[in-house]
Amino acid sequence: MNAQAATTKGRTTVRIGGASGFWGDTALAVPQLLEAGDVDYLVFDYLAEVTMSILAAQRAKDAAAGYAVDFVQIMMREALPRLHAQRIRVVANAGGVNPLACRDALLRLAAELGITLRIGVVLGDDLAARAAEFRAAGTAEMFSGAPFPQRVASINAYLGALPIARALDAGCDVVITGRCVDSAVTLGVLMHEFGWSVSDYDRLAQGTLAGHLIECGAQCTGGLYTDWQQVPDWENIGFPIVEAGADGGFTITKPSGTGGLVTPATVAEQLLYEIGDPRAYLVPDVSCDFTQVRMAQDGAHRVRVSGATGRAPTGHYKVSATHADGYRNTGFLTIAGAQAVQKAQRTGSALLTRMQRMLAARGLPAFTETRIEVLGGEEMFGANGRASAREVVLKLSAKAASKDSLELFAREFAPAATSMAPGTLGLVGGRPSPTPVVRLFSFLLAKTALAVEIDVNGERWPVPIPTEGGFDPRALGPALQHESASSTEAPRRVPLIELAHGRSGDKGNQANIGIIARDKAHLQMLSAWLTPERVAAHFAHRAPSRVERFDLPGLNAINFVLHDVLGGGGMASLHTDNLAKAYAQVLLAMDVPVPNDVR
Repeated sequence: MNAQAATTKGRTTVRIGGASGFWGDTALAVPQLLEAGDVDYLVFDYLAEVTMSILAAQRAKDAAAGYAVDFVQIMMREALPRLHAQRIRVVANAGGVNPLACRDALLRLAAELGITLRIGVVLGDDLAARAAEFRAAGTAEMFSGAPFPQRVASINAYLGALPIARALDAGCDVVITGRCVDSAVTLGVLMHEFGWSVSDYDRLAQGTLAGHLIECGAQCTGGLYTDWQQVPDWENIGFPIVEAGADGGFTITKPSGTGGLVTPATVAEQLLYEIGDPRAYLVPDVSCDFTQVRMAQDGAHRVRVSGATGRAPTGHYKVSATHADGYRNTGFLTIAGAQAVQKAQRTGSALLTRMQRMLAARGLPAFTETRIEVLGGEEMFGANGRASAREVVLKLSAKAASKDSLELFAREFAPAATSMAPGTLGLVGGRPSPTPVVRLFSFLLAKTALAVEIDVNGERWPVPIPTEGGFDPRALGPALQHESASSTEAPRRVPLIELAHGRSGDKGNQANIGIIARDKAHLQMLSAWLTPERVAAHFAHRAPSRVERFDLPGLNAINFVLHDVLGGGGMASLHTDNLAKAYAQVLLAMDVPVPNDVR
């Protein structure tokens, strides 16, 4: 492959297929993109913070483990002959905490198939060996200020696109990375193909946006779309393709003959996913401003994207460590009949009271955190819920420092099936087992304090990373504000979903909710009504410590960031919606006052 792949420079456009949005994404994507996508590259995104801790635990048991095995044994085993025949190159962050082992496994597979591969591996993100150094330096968590943990499972810096580009420059057929920002697998391809310099910030911002839009797979081709009824063929939903030019302009599309939907609305929702201040979307290569991004339909299932601009990057990498923080257990009971919600709530309260008393009697540590949720009881809507279901699922969760305390939880959960509410159907999923709580610890590290290398089939050399710039988003001043209507008085109210669509996501213990006006004529009215104070009141049951609002004029959109609402976030959270996937749906249920002439 390498002699063929190295000759691709000089194209005026390049087509990149987004083949994976997370570890566990469908195996449908790769054959779909190869058969009908006409792509030059496939890029894969596998890693989340909790994934890193799982991979680190695997490596601790087996020195040859710690990478996304599915990438080699499922995706590449099936695809490698066709990739070779079609001269398609691959970039994947499947390396996890052991990218060299991932490389070795892929080389063995290639040899088995009679294919010669030139594989580049990006190294430098794994900082686990420096834990004592960070602890001794008094490193604090960047959001909570917590001290550095005594024991960590993983420590990884989010690297950028430049080392990926350099590995492709060296003629690699496949580039494997450990932790990098999700969009880097796409930006690295574009930097290589078009020779973009490290200071070509507007193009780098456009390339980062392209990567951000396809990093979650089908989420930009109709997956999770607010108007889900309009999206055909979920069973064969098309995975995204970026068709990019040397000037940084690009189009989002999907393979012909596949399901899904590519419109400015589906793509705009993905832009708003998991962002904060759109003026400062920070990655190692560039500081992006998405406020003036515009999207236009450019044919069937084709959306043209423009308007991202860039500044110099910051002088730091974001680093995420994961560490164990006790144990957790969760059990489920189905309860039916009249007043099912109330019966479930009483069952949960009674069980926790009984368990805590038994722990005290046995001298076991008390639960440190508990949570009762009634699935089907609209708990996530707070005071705006409309609980009237006659069949619900009680979800009862607890944390403790001692695994023994949660073994008692497991034993005492089931007896509710015969001693409490009528209509209790029994355990869902069997007896629950304790699992470790994995907590995220994030901090910044100067780029000068980290060395990045690439290894190409055993030959290794450094990648110089620019360390100048030092952009500080705090210097931006007040956020942009849409023009607002002078009054919010109106004779009737309609649900926000009739006027807007949206998408939500998480960053640690923060939730973001992006809201996009369906009609620009309604934007002033929405701008006046959707204040941070009203959003905070709507989510009072989550008790946000603060709510920030950021406007995106190019998309007629508003982005809200709710702080400290996810119970610690990720695997540290007992919330059912620990990743804020449904927060936009909750906000879209808000009633908005509108004039009679608004339809």
